[in-house]
Amino acid sequence: MLARIFSAALWGVEALRVEVEVDNSPGAFLTRVVGLPDAAVRESLHRVSTALQNAGFRAPTGRTTINLAPAAL
Repeated sequence: MLARIFSAALWGVEALRVEVEVDNSPGAFLTRVVGLPDAAVRESLHRVSTALQNAGFRAPTGRTTINLAPAAL
């Protein structure tokens, strides 16, 4: 595992903790989001990668997997 952070998701008026794990491994360039992400999360992947590239950061090479837990949120 490359990194683990904690974030939050809104469930009604409550904020629930979401664990975000990122792993990078060798292989063909591919970025996947797992853990039942909705359409907004999947679409934000492209916006975030473009913003990072425009800010001068390089995307990691290889396969990047982003896991959102718990998956039911």
